Amino acid sequence: MDVVVVGCGVVGASIAYELSRVSGLRVRVLEKDEPALGSTAAALGVLMGVVSHKVKGKNWRLRLASMRRYESLIPELEELTGRRILYNRNGILMLCFDEEELGRKQHLAEVRKSQGFELEIIGLDNFKKRFPQVCCEGVLGAVFSPDDRQVDPVGLTAALVDGAQRNGAVFEFGVGVEGFDFNAEKARVEVRIRGGIIGADWVVIAAGLGSFGLQNQVEIKPVLGQGLLLRLPQPLADNCEPVITGNDVHIVPVGGGDYWVGATVEFTDVADDGLLDEVLRQAVQFCPQLEGGEIVRKWSGLRPRPEGRPAPVIEALSGYKNVLLATGHYRNGVLLAPATALAIRQMIAPEVV
Repeated sequence: MDVVVVGCGVVGASIAYELSRVSGLRVRVLEKDEPALGSTAAALGVLMGVVSHKVKGKNWRLRLASMRRYESLIPELEELTGRRILYNRNGILMLCFDEEELGRKQHLAEVRKSQGFELEIIGLDNFKKRFPQVCCEGVLGAVFSPDDRQVDPVGLTAALVDGAQRNGAVFEFGVGVEGFDFNAEKARVEVRIRGGIIGADWVVIAAGLGSFGLQNQVEIKPVLGQGLLLRLPQPLADNCEPVITGNDVHIVPVGGGDYWVGATVEFTDVADDGLLDEVLRQAVQFCPQLEGGEIVRKWSGLRPRPEGRPAPVIEALSGYKNVLLATGHYRNGVLLAPATALAIRQMIAPEVV
């Protein structure tokens, strides 16, 4: 069967890679730009699974599937491609600033224990000893999640593309999709591109914000996020560093004395420098050693948020049993990419385990 995947961010690349592993599928990826230029490029890759408040339902099942797949996917891709993927296995440290929040995390820890995961509630005295790089002012405690991870979204996407190509998938960049039609006589989808038509048995729309222009089933709105790379003369800590997060501000160690700091939630497509300055100010409050660090670069990106329904959207397009939507992941595109790919593979090739 011929499968066309539209879009090559981390979600589209994940889908292409999983499908490329299925015998008998010819996978073709169409991307109007270069890979990982949209929301993927702006993401910090913080994989909040166990420490998230989701404990049941579809979203938790997707998170669980992704967490499990990541543990095998990263070494699988590194062996196949020879690429090294930045994958932080040192967990996530979430700071708590009020008793109610700490109480919710204590309850969450009990739930996670019943699910087979560890969440460690850390009191203030122990916290100071274990994480001296973090300022305790205003902090009542913390929760440490050793099972959560962080990954470089752009590096991961490049490895997924490379791996899929090695498995026979074809990628065409600079090719925009203008629309598609169902050919009843051939029982195939005809994908319209500039200068031609591509026939396919299946089409997967994974173009993020660009998905809205190819369907009218789901309204997708942009939500802007910002981040920056901060360089210090030496790391914040001598030992293995977790991701530090609090009040929706993330401090992500990426090697040596380099740290990614983000992210904002802005319902606009124009970045507000003041909001990013506030994020950095809070990060410095958490880790005073960040003050005076060199800002190497700043970036922003738009994330696809579905209107009036939960994220993400993984389903057939109405009226097309062989056109699938895999979009609207909002702030969890990197986290849920592996699970999304597995779900799409199950729809297209259900006989493959």
